[in-house]
Amino acid sequence: MVRNKALGALAVAGALVVSLAACSDAGSGGSATEAGGSGEAGGLITIIVNDPANPYWKTEGDVASAAAEELGYEATVGAHKGDTNTENTLIDTAIANKSVAIILDPANADGSVAAVKKADAAGIPVFLVNAEINETGIAKAQLVSNNAQGAALGAQEWVKQMGEAGTYVELFGAPSDNNAQTRSNGYLTVIGQYPDLVQVGSEVADWDRTKGHDKMQALLQANPDITGVIAGNDEMALGAIAALKESSKLEGIVVGGFDGAPDAVAAVISGEMAYTVLQPVAVFSKEAVALADEFIRTGTAPETEKQSFDCILITPENADKMTEPFTYSG
Repeated sequence: MVRNKALGALAVAGALVVSLAACSDAGSGGSATEAGGSGEAGGLITIIVNDPANPYWKTEGDVASAAAEELGYEATVGAHKGDTNTENTLIDTAIANKSVAIILDPANADGSVAAVKKADAAGIPVFLVNAEINETGIAKAQLVSNNAQGAALGAQEWVKQMGEAGTYVELFGAPSDNNAQTRSNGYLTVIGQYPDLVQVGSEVADWDRTKGHDKMQALLQANPDITGVIAGNDEMALGAIAALKESSKLEGIVVGGFDGAPDAVAAVISGEMAYTVLQPVAVFSKEAVALADEFIRTGTAPETEKQSFDCILITPENADKMTEPFTYSG
């Protein structure tokens, strides 16, 4: 029976990493050089995500792992937590374990290039999910949300709920992730069309709920009369909501998020968050495994390396269609 490797703790470069268990069973897969065009499924697919403490990245790993097992592979999930040294060690482990493919959410747009090149040189096809790297022709595919489209969707809803006027602050994601700048640019493109909407502060909160809370506290002290908060992801938005509630300031402040996380959907339903923008992580994580399977069996790589998947605006009107985490059933 196909089995999912257990997660184990391993300290690497000062960061916690989920260990990739060695796969040495007879018949569990060929060498890395046999990864393309073997004619049949089977072997170990290594999945590397950012941090499964975040429900978005946990879903990414869970969906990819389940999809791999359903297709007849063994699967193991590791986490780099945004650290390229840890990511590099996980890639080394994947190579040592003779993985037939790697599904990777890269730690850094520039810093992850070397790790992808290393896997490619070892004959292991790499399929990137959620975030891109700043080089093409190494990974077999790069599957991401259409962040520009999603940011525009969210910003348009946010502007509407703000009544096209007011002062606001922005919580920015990890600068090493191209998605952070893409979303921020998308927000500005829309909001910049409304001169009565004035940004009075911005802080980097690294996609993290606790940092979102703490940065929101600081922003609120400096700007006590704001009427809006727009965040690069749901975790930061939820942290901001917690800080606003502690200060009895949430009422009357429009908070927008991005991801479609279960906690954010619940906050939209309760009225604490104005909206969230669903990233179809469950869709493209499953698709990455399907593309890997196609390559392993036939040697055929996708014709288009970079592929984007449109986002969906989630408001109180359609939030009930989020029946599974990060999955829209409408």
